Amino acid sequence: MPVLEFKGKQHIYAHHLSVPYRPLLPDPARSCHPGGADDNLIIHGDNLHALKALLPRYAGRVKCIYIDPPYNTGNEGWVYNDNVNSPLLKEWLRAHGPVDNEDLERHDKWLCMMWPRLHLLRELLADDGVIFVSIDDNEQHHLRMLMDEVFGKRNAISQLVVQTNPRGRSLRRDIAQTHEYVLMYAKNIEEAVVRSIPKSEEAIAEYDKEDNQGKFRLLRLRNTGIQFFNRQTRPNLYFPIYVDPNSGETSLSNDKRFSIEVLPRTNDGVDGCWTWGREKINQNPGSIVGRKVYGNEWRIYRKDYLIGESLTTLEKSLIVDKAVNHEVGKEMLTKVFAGSSAPFEHPKSPDLIKRLVRLVCSSDEEDLVLDSFAGSGTTGHAVLALNREDGGNRRFILVECEDYADSITAERVRRVIDGVPNARDAALREGLGGSFTFATLGSPIDLEGMLSGEGLPPYAALAAYLLHTASGVSAGAGDLAPQDEDGLFHSSDKFNYHLLYQPDLEFLRSNDAVLNEGRAKRISAAARAGSRQAVVFAAAKYIGQRELSAGGITYCQLPYELSSRVE
Repeated sequence: MPVLEFKGKQHIYAHHLSVPYRPLLPDPARSCHPGGADDNLIIHGDNLHALKALLPRYAGRVKCIYIDPPYNTGNEGWVYNDNVNSPLLKEWLRAHGPVDNEDLERHDKWLCMMWPRLHLLRELLADDGVIFVSIDDNEQHHLRMLMDEVFGKRNAISQLVVQTNPRGRSLRRDIAQTHEYVLMYAKNIEEAVVRSIPKSEEAIAEYDKEDNQGKFRLLRLRNTGIQFFNRQTRPNLYFPIYVDPNSGETSLSNDKRFSIEVLPRTNDGVDGCWTWGREKINQNPGSIVGRKVYGNEWRIYRKDYLIGESLTTLEKSLIVDKAVNHEVGKEMLTKVFAGSSAPFEHPKSPDLIKRLVRLVCSSDEEDLVLDSFAGSGTTGHAVLALNREDGGNRRFILVECEDYADSITAERVRRVIDGVPNARDAALREGLGGSFTFATLGSPIDLEGMLSGEGLPPYAALAAYLLHTASGVSAGAGDLAPQDEDGLFHSSDKFNYHLLYQPDLEFLRSNDAVLNEGRAKRISAAARAGSRQAVVFAAAKYIGQRELSAGGITYCQLPYELSSRVE
């Protein structure tokens, strides 16, 4: 496959790997009705560092990503400021100054900026997730090749054309440009599901319900988010379903007729879980069926009845609805800020983002939507509005690096949550409801900062970071805390993870932070009781390596082994 070459690529090729981890620091004063560890997030900080900071909590968990990066028109005044290690790249950037119309290498700089961000976004995306990227003609051709290289050409779903300015841009002297693009890629094309959209009111008026009775599509009953929804995390959703091999009918009870036992396992034998529990299956008789897929393998599906099959259609690659153009976005932003001039010239319309999110995220899941170029906060507004419309529980993460992250991005979301007085739309006037936690980026989690005591992260942040670097596991949104006196904070199928730590130098120099013989024996016994081994992060140990190995314990000394990998 052809690859995209650009000046600086060799210097930033692995830059996303060297970006330091920084903990997220909640700011209660700038938050809005904060709702706990799994709250919506608005982060003020460099989006490259913010994306890396999200990995320990959210790697592989984001269902939908929408970004609207700089279009690189030459009139935007954006600055490439990534702190890369390469002296050659630093010298090149110093020599060529800011990015503008006179910069003959601005396309190279744009690609250098996008490359590491797209790599981190891909890590955050769930296996069945989809990313949308808005762009125009300045970088569309480069972006397609970049997305093909980072996400894989086979995972390209579509290039949507959106009429954002029906009258055309007056700045052009030749052709009045009326459209932009939205590139749409899957993390894994075989796992991604793109949903149909509602038809027009005219088509709905012609719908005859009788003609659609009994029609359905089959959806996998096994939860595809195996990393977070599995036998360990949802034991009540792990149970056998029995199938009649002749009819495909299913039962929760095993008898002669229902002779095929199916468990929610992946093809490589990993125990997952179902999306429905026993009670819901019993409440929907006939909705669960079995199908032989290949060889002697059976899968379990649920019938998704298309009572409104004629009410939906596939999204078109050309979107020309008036609701998605920039003028609508600007009018909405003006309303939110109480009639004062919109603080952005071409804000996206919430209806466009709602339309994209609806393609990927269902109303009955707690799907996560991420926007790392948040701007005026349209994505947060759109997610809240969509939840209000269909009763959904989608959540958002917004990242904005500019100083207006509080005064515009977060302020817009505060206003739509609590209500905009005098707004014509009743839902906006009353408030869409919801909450968010405002956060900034703390000091990097690194050797120097921990040794000096000036960069000691909170317990939960360090635990999530160590878990991710040691095993690749994302901890999820919930706070990690020591569960016992021996610092147990997480258990997997193979390991118990322990962290003896407090963000306090006196504690780290005390015997309480030491892995001693008594503690090692307790840790070893607890791990073996669950047929596991143990990984212990601590500042020191008073026990030999031979005894630790005999007890099935891997010791990682803090802060020198911050990046230890445990297999």
